[in-house]
Amino acid sequence: MRGLIKGDNVFVPTAVLRIAVRNDIDVAALLVTERGRVRGDADIVFDGAPVHPSGAVRLSGGMAGDEDGTVWVDADLTGVEEEISRVLVVASTENGALRDVRGLSVEAFAPDGTTVVGYEVTDAGGETAMVLAELYRRAGGWKFRAVGQGYLDGLAGLAADHGVDVTEEEAEEDSPPEGSPATPAEAEAETQTQTQTPETPQIPDPDPVPTQAQAPVPTPIPAPAKIQVPSQAPAPVPYAYPYPPVAQGPSGWTFGAVFEPRTLSGPGNAVIDVEDLPPGPVVVELALKTDGYTGVWTLSPENKEVDLLVNSTERDFRGRLLHVVPKTGRLRLKLRADGPWQGRVLPLAAAQLLTEDTMESWGPNVLLHTGGPTDVAFHYRGSSNFIVDSYDLAGHDDPTTLPDSLQPYINEIGRRRESLSLPEGPVLVHLGRADGPWRARLKQPSTATAWLRRARR
Repeated sequence: MRGLIKGDNVFVPTAVLRIAVRNDIDVAALLVTERGRVRGDADIVFDGAPVHPSGAVRLSGGMAGDEDGTVWVDADLTGVEEEISRVLVVASTENGALRDVRGLSVEAFAPDGTTVVGYEVTDAGGETAMVLAELYRRAGGWKFRAVGQGYLDGLAGLAADHGVDVTEEEAEEDSPPEGSPATPAEAEAETQTQTQTPETPQIPDPDPVPTQAQAPVPTPIPAPAKIQVPSQAPAPVPYAYPYPPVAQGPSGWTFGAVFEPRTLSGPGNAVIDVEDLPPGPVVVELALKTDGYTGVWTLSPENKEVDLLVNSTERDFRGRLLHVVPKTGRLRLKLRADGPWQGRVLPLAAAQLLTEDTMESWGPNVLLHTGGPTDVAFHYRGSSNFIVDSYDLAGHDDPTTLPDSLQPYINEIGRRRESLSLPEGPVLVHLGRADGPWRARLKQPSTATAWLRRARR
């Protein structure tokens, strides 16, 4: 074997070379042009896409490699496309730095199994990603170079240097059609007349606690009437939001109890009091006919306001709230409603299932993801807070509670396009604040994004 030091190069046979990368390191190969950049995601070879479309480069052994910690990159130099000038052998760590990798090295073997060339990395430091070596065209043949170029910013920096595009902008068709209504109120006004546009309501301060200027507190209403739960649903009213019927939950999803929806209605301010519910998270659906302020608070057993769930000045508020019923089985909420309203208490089975089809809705909501790791893309067209978090229910065995919310989350103000990474389901996606229309859909991450994410797992 001819051992190289960093920067050395040597001609190698134009044949099928087997390249061993040691030890216990994540490995990928990038096929780049003369500009040093990939042409697209297909030029990234890693365990999630282990064979290049040309068949010339393939990864074997996967992330874990062989039992001795070796990962193999097979490079058929006779089959590499003319547009490709270099094949980079890349290594990265899941935890720690490359200096912690024992015996980090690259060794190339000829078709007969003899060693052609090797390179042992001896000067790795705090980098978490590195171009170990490269095969490149020279004088009608191929050469091997010991590169050893590390990146303190990891695969993100390495990817950026080689033209890997990890941005995932929404498609143009996801934008609202020109002239389409932006809010339910506008949609209603547009139905009545094509010449009038409703005024935009004042938006509350980003601070979730309403101020006097935003929503003056009226003279306390003496002893708000307890809302009785009728045995049958009230007749539909024009302002009811057309949510889909309650199903028994997506196939295979059994978290939480399934019960018959409890229907509610009232003329204005009220204390919502529903008994005999199964303890645990539920969905509270509300629709109001109002031009004023809407607020919803959870109540303590002493009738003190605890958590502010809704703080909105939007006209005709509607939405779905996530709330955990205590072990007493009694749900108590204080509702500030400047107009008639109706609602339902629903099981988590009523959560709308996220798919790759675009979902259009308005206001806060509770969504469900049951597939594999992916991203959910949002297009929010409101003017106030847009807050989205998520809860991983996989392995959470207590249906009376919710696990801690996942990181990262979305917390923005105004019209936004945002994406949220989701692990393998079931995962609840909670739009806690969304006083405006929005769209959502699952999107499959690009190969580049999957590569970076897999290496960071």
